[in-house]
Amino acid sequence: MPEYKWPGVYVEEVSSGIQPIAGIGTSTAAFIGISQEIIGPWDPAKKQGMPVNPAGDAYEQKPADIPQPVNSWTEFTQKFGDIQEANEFLAQAVFGFFNNGGLRCWVIRVAADGNVVKVLPRLESIDEIVIVAAPLPPSATQETLHDIQDKLVKHCQDMETRTAVLDSARDIDDDNLVITENDTGIWRPTINKKGYGAFYFPWIYVADPIRGGRVAVPPSGHVTGIYARSDAERGVQKAPANEIILGALDLRYQLSNITQGDLNLRGVDCIRSFSGTIKVYGARTLASDPEHGDIEWQYVSVRRLVNFLRGSIETGTQWVVFEPNAQDLWAKIRRNVGAFLYGQWAAGALVGNTPEQAFYVRCDESTNPPDVRALGRVVTEIGVAVVRPAEFVVFRLSQWSGPAQ
Repeated sequence: MPEYKWPGVYVEEVSSGIQPIAGIGTSTAAFIGISQEIIGPWDPAKKQGMPVNPAGDAYEQKPADIPQPVNSWTEFTQKFGDIQEANEFLAQAVFGFFNNGGLRCWVIRVAADGNVVKVLPRLESIDEIVIVAAPLPPSATQETLHDIQDKLVKHCQDMETRTAVLDSARDIDDDNLVITENDTGIWRPTINKKGYGAFYFPWIYVADPIRGGRVAVPPSGHVTGIYARSDAERGVQKAPANEIILGALDLRYQLSNITQGDLNLRGVDCIRSFSGTIKVYGARTLASDPEHGDIEWQYVSVRRLVNFLRGSIETGTQWVVFEPNAQDLWAKIRRNVGAFLYGQWAAGALVGNTPEQAFYVRCDESTNPPDVRALGRVVTEIGVAVVRPAEFVVFRLSQWSGPAQ
């Protein structure tokens, strides 16, 4: 308490009562992929081995089944080796991630595709991860992919702030480009009504540093990098689609408008070539299905935006725990959460001409009656009007004879 000893004006600093909520990151990815043991220094003739450090000794490959943080392609090569047969599809995915705008990821190398599901629990304690992918080699069958993808999506739904980026198989029997429930066509992952996964087709061709020429690789690493790039340039509310895949040379399968029309409505995000430019041209989740899906969660951007809001509010209101559960606390919660959502509305993430049209925050006696407070709970109800992508742009054209004379 300041002392007032002489006549004059006193200016005091007081707390605003607002504890700002900072948005969580939206682009840190986790990759789980196959990499066999790599020993010894890099051999240019055999195109295998680990890079050497300034002292001339080979870096030691990181152990299997342990998550490792990676902040650049150079750091990946020092921990897991450059692209080579032992780690080809995992390394290509991580290279595509950084090449397309990714900034940070976690990597787990496993010895076989059967170990992918076993290591998933090791990602649970790493809060910054918001995207999960498992780029596997073409030897993985569609049945194996389907089982692994179901587990990846379940992991993301359980964590509530993550999205799975999923790959199709490289080869489709008899080029049967229709959705099936077995390996006779495109075996789409199981519908997830909350939209915690997005499925991309087909594989892309990239430069092959091992054999020369080009090689088909799963697109999840490149697509995940596009998520990061789009978030940085436009925000998480922008659908990560109609975006160029840097490093992509061609597609395993060429798709027409008609083919994509059948696949798109059922949650297959197509990658297409437009005048030689390879683009991600779909933005739907596994909630997209005319019969069994949920239109509320059918867009990747909506799922990821709500994940972002949920994670940011959860992290930014931890100070509430054990505070006196009364009017003063409820008012602080409304101010703090309201200020955060106002910032999101001003940034274009929420729809509405005014903040009142874009969101509401309710935390008062109606959400916290005596019986709720008696259980030690403080309940806040939040509603948001999220931006949805303009997926179908319609121009209505007609002939016009010109203005009347």
